[in-house]
Amino acid sequence: MTIFIDVDPSFEDSPDLPNFNDLIIAVFSDQKIPVESDVTIVIVDDDQIHKLNRVFLDEDKPTDVLAFPAGHVDPDTGHQNYGDIIISYPRAKNQADLAGHPLSSELSLLTIHGLLHLIGFNHDQPESEAEMWQVQSAVLKKMGVNIKPPDHSTQLNNQS
Repeated sequence: MTIFIDVDPSFEDSPDLPNFNDLIIAVFSDQKIPVESDVTIVIVDDDQIHKLNRVFLDEDKPTDVLAFPAGHVDPDTGHQNYGDIIISYPRAKNQADLAGHPLSSELSLLTIHGLLHLIGFNHDQPESEAEMWQVQSAVLKKMGVNIKPPDHSTQLNNQS
């Protein structure tokens, strides 16, 4: 498994960054995905995620997490490339503060949420949303991260 992690220089020394490798492995294990897989995680600021959201999703606002599925096999390694997870560090910090839990917990939630999107989960219908949140909560619990899913009705400019 190869996990590429790119953290904006202004956040790279944060003690709140979770162990991204463990989170990805936990989701892959839970979903019975072979470890011969690649994922990229990018931690950015609100301006960067705003631009990506506008260009690729036609949403002219920042968001907390974006997932861009790749869905191809790397010809050099033979690994399935699942794609890129882009997380806004400032938005994660704000959401953690509002929810009253550690930033590392919010970053863990957003990482798992983004990865579930990459492997095919969605929350466009009540049933699929419930299934996605159940899987997300189970992995968070397994990782020792005890937070409730956010109440999206109270979060401003939140879309993933």
